[in-house]
Amino acid sequence: MPRMIAGVLLIITVALAQPNAPAGPPSLTTQQIRPGLFMIAGAGANTEVRVTAEGLIVVDGKLASDQNYAALMEQIKTISALPIKFLIVTQYHPDHAGNNDKFLAAGVQIVAQENLNKYLAKTSPKGLATITYDHDYTVKLAGVEVRLLHAGKAHTGGDSMVYFPDLKVVAVSDDVTPPMPGPLADYAGGGSFLEWPQTLDNVLKLDFDTAIAGNGPPLSKAEVRAFRDQIAAFVNRSQEAIRKGIPKDLLMSQVKTDDLGWKARVPNVDAFYDELSRSK
Repeated sequence: MPRMIAGVLLIITVALAQPNAPAGPPSLTTQQIRPGLFMIAGAGANTEVRVTAEGLIVVDGKLASDQNYAALMEQIKTISALPIKFLIVTQYHPDHAGNNDKFLAAGVQIVAQENLNKYLAKTSPKGLATITYDHDYTVKLAGVEVRLLHAGKAHTGGDSMVYFPDLKVVAVSDDVTPPMPGPLADYAGGGSFLEWPQTLDNVLKLDFDTAIAGNGPPLSKAEVRAFRDQIAAFVNRSQEAIRKGIPKDLLMSQVKTDDLGWKARVPNVDAFYDELSRSK
């Protein structure tokens, strides 16, 4: 199990009851990762909040709903009453980008890798990022720097790694995933299992000791490296199966993953098979 990050933990639970809410009120928890950096879990992907003297830099805004957005705002107010200045969105899936339109309506600038807008335009055109970048970008506020890096294709083709250099923490979105539900390469959204290990190699070059994944508790750098090696093993085994002539429809059942602790999610086997075949 991932180790708990040493230091002070701030646990706050918010439960906001809303009438006629069939799914029930969202429950969010907040954990202090470092002084000035907090992680809010629940109602979608992990959200990070970086506090500065002039306002807040928030990473990922939860699944779309008025309830989730209201719960997130209440939780953020327990951290700081300062206004949110920037929302960084690490990928286009709705558990990360679902409330983009609400942040925009509140006057918040949204920052994302340029491919995110291309994929998001198909599903949520009202939530497009207002600031986009290609390879890297730095958000600066009150002397605090938050660096964004597009390390390569992995979970999607528009993933952002969010690096807090002064705190030695990096948010890695779903480029690192817990055993359940396991890693997913969204080929329709530019993802790639083949390129995933190199993408994590680029992340591992950063000077950090704590990583925050899209879901689950904080991780050590060693745990990120171990996950990278698991992805590489899965890719290598899949390539070897193709070399042995395993047909496309049997590929996933023939690749051993029980020792990895997870099963890869490959909704588009055709694209996965094709990219591995080209790499032989």
